[in-house]
Parts: sequence; C-alpha cells; structure tokens
Amino acid sequence: ELVGSRTQSVCRLHRLLRELVPGGTPRHLTAERAEALVTELEVSDPASLMRVELALDHIEDLKRFDRRIDDVTLKIHAAVKASGTTVTRIYGVGAVSAGLILGEVGDVSRFPTRNHFASYTGTAPVAVSSGDQNRHRLNRAGNRRLNHAIHIAAIAQIRYDTPGRAYFRRKLGEGKSRREALRCLKRRISDAVWRQLQLDRETDQHQDRSWPRW
Repeated sequence: ELVGSRTQSVCRLHRLLRELVPGGTPRHLTAERAEALVTELEVSDPASLMRVELALDHIEDLKRFDRRIDDVTLKIHAAVKASGTTVTRIYGVGAVSAGLILGEVGDVSRFPTRNHFASYTGTAPVAVSSGDQNRHRLNRAGNRRLNHAIHIAAIAQIRYDTPGRAYFRRKLGEGKSRREALRCLKRRISDAVWRQLQLDRETDQHQDRSWPRW
C-alpha cells in the first residue's frame, strides 16, 4: 500500500514537471532528482509558482514514503529471518513476498494437500471444456495477494535463465498460449510454496536443491 501511494505521488509529480520542464522528465524519478530539477527552475508567473510549490509538496511526500518503505522493509526482512522459513529457497521469492505468504497462509496444516493450497492461492485451473475440447482458464478466485506473490516469482523465473523459463518455453512448444503457460508455471510454484511451508513444520529441514528451489 505504501508503494502504491508513492507511485501516485510520482505520477502527480510527473504531471507537474511536464508542465514546468520543457521536454518532460525522466521516467524513473526519485525525490532527489526531482528536487534538483525544481530548484533549477526559473519561473515568475503565478501559475508556474503554484506548480513549483505543489511539486515541492509532492517531493516531501516522496521522501516520507521512501523513509517509511525502507523502515517497513527492514522489519519484514527481520521478521522473515526470525521465522526461519524455507520459502525463500524458491527462486523469485524474496523476503517481502515470503512475509506476505507467511502472513496470509498462517497455519499451513489447514491445507491437507497441495491441491487445496492451489485452490486457495487461485492457481488451480478452472475447467472450461466444450465438446471435444479440453481447456482451462486462469482462476480469478482465491487469495489475490498470495496469487500476486506467486505471479512475481513466476515472472522472475521466466525473466532469468532458470528451469522455470525452460518449463515455460516447453509449455509454449506444446501449443499453449503465453497466458496458459504462465498459469502452469504458477501452479508449479504454488506447489513448491506449499511444500516449503510443510517443511517449515519439520525438525529436519534438509532437502535437495532441485527446481523450483534455489
């Protein structure tokens, strides 16, 4: 939510700077870069002076959001490390995503199988077969925050040279669309998350390093 609020402030600041700076501003805008741009402006008309004042207010908002995001991120990292979870062994699951997963799932024992867990995360496919065609579509139900965390992990695996990318391309080679291949990969990651959460409950947390783990 803090990141979303920061993005809104950046968008408002971009709009003001486009009206003040000829040619606009860089897409990736930080508070320091925006402050440097605004302080170098030489304006005299009342409308531009008001825009500069509003821009400075948005810059202060950005600084406040940055400090708050850094503070919360450090707390999440500390909490995830203290939990001793093995979820971060999955490629693409960082501390923030792991914290979200732990907070949303709670007691994983309430999901007796990986299929129950996939239904909860919204990665279990929904059958939309018709006649002789057997097809599935993306499940829009389930916990959307968990689904988002799994989606981020899937995108990370596709972006880099990982077995997840090879699996995604293999599904494309089988004739599936990009959306269908992504759904298949997300389901694999959902199963891996459930498996790691189950492992967290065991005393012996030794396991192999096979995909989709690190």
